[in-house]
Amino acid sequence: MQSITDTDLAALKANSRLTFDDYVIQKIAGICAQHIEGLLEMDGNMVDKVSETLGRDERITKGIKVEVGEKQVAIDMTAVIEYDVDAQRIFDALRAKVAQAVERMTGLQVVELNLHVSDVMTRRDWQKTTRA
Repeated sequence: MQSITDTDLAALKANSRLTFDDYVIQKIAGICAQHIEGLLEMDGNMVDKVSETLGRDERITKGIKVEVGEKQVAIDMTAVIEYDVDAQRIFDALRAKVAQAVERMTGLQVVELNLHVSDVMTRRDWQKTTRA
């Protein structure tokens, strides 16, 4: 068996790529969002609501849009936050957690993360709507 030379390894490295489906980045961000105190839920549009009825678990990626490049990613998130909780604190915690997780798991740098707050609810009211 012939051994691989350093030149062969260098050529292999130069000609190889690691890529990620948008869904992977959306899912990482969605899982992170579940662990942010005061962030009640990610809020999607009608397209997201339709996709929830299809195949894979789309609820985790609801309200999350990404643009993935070769080395960087931009993320837009839409969320419902808890009434009387500091939105800036939620945003700062989300931005830090998502950026750290995406970089650690994929090597991609999060260059932009935008959070759009679509609603504010008391936890009690939110729990009533999620049970309905």
